[in-house]
Amino acid sequence: MKVVMAWSHGADVPALRAAYPRIEIVEVERSSLSEVIGDADVVYGGGLTGAELRAAHRLKWIHSPGAGVEWVHACDGLATSDVTVTNTRGAHAQTIAEHTFAMVLYFTRGLGRLIDAQREHRWAGNYLDNVGISGMTIGVIGLGRIGTEIAKRAHAFDMRVIALDANDVPRPSFVDRVLRVDGLPTLVAESDVIAVAIPITPETRGFFHAGHISAMRPRSYLMVLSRGGIVDEAAVASALHSGHLAGAGLDVFGNEPLEEGSPLWGAPNVLLTPHVSGTSHQTTSLNWGMFVENVGRFEKGEALQNVIDVRRGY
Repeated sequence: MKVVMAWSHGADVPALRAAYPRIEIVEVERSSLSEVIGDADVVYGGGLTGAELRAAHRLKWIHSPGAGVEWVHACDGLATSDVTVTNTRGAHAQTIAEHTFAMVLYFTRGLGRLIDAQREHRWAGNYLDNVGISGMTIGVIGLGRIGTEIAKRAHAFDMRVIALDANDVPRPSFVDRVLRVDGLPTLVAESDVIAVAIPITPETRGFFHAGHISAMRPRSYLMVLSRGGIVDEAAVASALHSGHLAGAGLDVFGNEPLEEGSPLWGAPNVLLTPHVSGTSHQTTSLNWGMFVENVGRFEKGEALQNVIDVRRGY
């Protein structure tokens, strides 16, 4: 059995070798994957191309060390192959939910203005325009692992939670309502905060468009956490400039790094973070632990965890 490691971040290869001494483990730069993939049984690292897949004569399993696997749609032949793809679904959920509320509280507690005052050595105690989130309604678009963790924290803040999902998912006790996709106008109309937590697929690209943004409640907040390309970024910038939105926090973008000419850079009341909401020491440990667990299952011929539906892309 041969495992090719084409992604090094957070990987403890010596420990993996010690745990599974019968497995051949080869470490390569991502750019050199095609040179060693021919007799590989397993590849650790996503983003395979159709050419790399065709060169892999023994490949049975690809583990993508992230939750997003949108690359599967561009890998020609993968959907009709016998190759299993797994990801780290769930490992990032808690930190992304924490990042979401770091952004929400940044806006609602006026932390940007207070930080500016601190830098200027200015006592800004007379600023009283902050708002409380207790009693607000949050709309969570996508009730998967990430959306569920966001909803759980929102409930702890005494917020009313409504959620939307493309699938028929059960309603957790901390969620007031779960809507299907056709309920998006209802969610938009009722929410003071909207958190976007759906994967990027051909169906969700451009899903939250300018019309939805203009229909949001005046002085509401938008948080974009899952993948870029789902939300119309130009419309977000326009809604911030007009004052329709009180704030927007984005961690993901259609183009990454965010291009210099993006209107988001100059928009007021915006918080832009460079796709780091899922990053933490805990996340790294969980990511690697999921792969190590699956290596043991694969060696024993057992069912793998976190298998994704390649046709759907999640």
